[in-house]
Amino acid sequence: MDFSFSEEQQAAQEAAKSVFSQVSPDAVDSPALTQGAVADDFDRALWQRLAHSDLLGLAVPREYGGLELDPVALCLVLREAGRVLARVPLLETSAAALALATYGPEESRAALLPRIAAGELVVTVAGQGRTGHEPAEHAVTASAAPGGDGWVLDGIQTAVPWAATADLTLVPAHTAEGRPLLAFLAPGTEGVSLAEQASTNGERYAEMTLEAVRVPSRDVIDDPEAPGRLHRLLATGTCALALGLGSRVLEMTSEYVSHREQFGFPVATFQAVAVQAADRYIDLRAMEATLWQAAWRLDPVDVAVAKMWAADGVRRVVQTAQHLHGGMGADTDYPLHRFHAWAKQWELSCGPAAAHEEVLADLLATN
Repeated sequence: MDFSFSEEQQAAQEAAKSVFSQVSPDAVDSPALTQGAVADDFDRALWQRLAHSDLLGLAVPREYGGLELDPVALCLVLREAGRVLARVPLLETSAAALALATYGPEESRAALLPRIAAGELVVTVAGQGRTGHEPAEHAVTASAAPGGDGWVLDGIQTAVPWAATADLTLVPAHTAEGRPLLAFLAPGTEGVSLAEQASTNGERYAEMTLEAVRVPSRDVIDDPEAPGRLHRLLATGTCALALGLGSRVLEMTSEYVSHREQFGFPVATFQAVAVQAADRYIDLRAMEATLWQAAWRLDPVDVAVAKMWAADGVRRVVQTAQHLHGGMGADTDYPLHRFHAWAKQWELSCGPAAAHEEVLADLLATN
C-alpha cells in the first residue's frame, strides 16, 4: 500500500514552503514584551501572498475557484505555517470553507467560497466554548431559536481568534432540542459584542457575546454533522501547526548544542543531551504519525489520539529546548521564547491532552 502524498498534496506543500520562506519568526513580537496583543491585525501582506499562491482555496471546490484538496493537504500547509509562527487565520478560514462547501446551502456557497479562495473574505471560528478547553460536544455554548426567516442566537464564546478584524465569524449553536448548527456572523451585527482577550502567543482574541442576534437562514449551516466535523478539523489543524513548530524547535536545539562547547567539546556529544534530543525526536514522529491518521479519516478516536500526542509532545519539545539552551533560551533577542509561547497556545487550543483523554475514554467505552 502506498502511503506517500499525492502530487497535488506535495505541490501544495511546496507552494507553502515558498510563501512561508519569506516569514521570519524573529520578526514576531513576544507577548511578554508588550501590553495585550502583539498586533492589531493579522499579517495582511502574508494573507495576500497565500491568496496569490491559491493556498486560501485549498478546501474550496473547483467550481468556486478553489483547489478542492483534502484535509491532509491543508495539514501539510499548516505544518509549514507552524514552523515560522505565521500570524494568519489560515486554519480557521480553511475549516470554515470546508464546512460550508460540504454542508452549506448553495446560496451561501456561491456568495462566500469564491471570495474566500481569492483572499477577499477572512473567516474565523468561535470553536473554543466558554473556557477553550471543551471537547466538541461541550464547545457549542450558544443557543439557537427559530425567529422570522432565520434564527435567533444567544450565548458566549471565548478565545475567538481575530474576531475584531475578520469579516465573518462561524459560530456553533444548538437548538432547544439539541440539534447543532453553524451560523456566519459579521462583527457589526446587532446584538454581537466583543471583549478583548489576551492570548499566550499574543494574537488578538476576543470573547464574543450574543444577545438576541438574528441570523437569516441563508447564513446558517443546518446539518447535524457539520459542527462536530468542524471541531475535529480545527483540532487536527492545531496538531499540524504544533508539529511544524516542534520540528523547527528541535532543529534550533540541534544547531545550538552542536556549536555550544563545554570542557572543550560540543554539548551535543554528551550522553544526557543526546538522550533528551532523541526522546523529543520520538515525540515528533509520534505526533506526525497520529496527525496523518487523523487528517486522513477525521474520525473522533483518531483526532483525540492526535491531539493528545500533539499537546503533550509539543510541550515536551519546547521545555527540553529551553533546558538545553540554558540562559540563551530566555534571551529575548533569540526566538526560542516566542516558540514556547505559541506552543503553549496550541497545546491548549481545542482542548488540552486531558480533555481528549476523557473524550477517548468515552468513545472507547461506548464502542
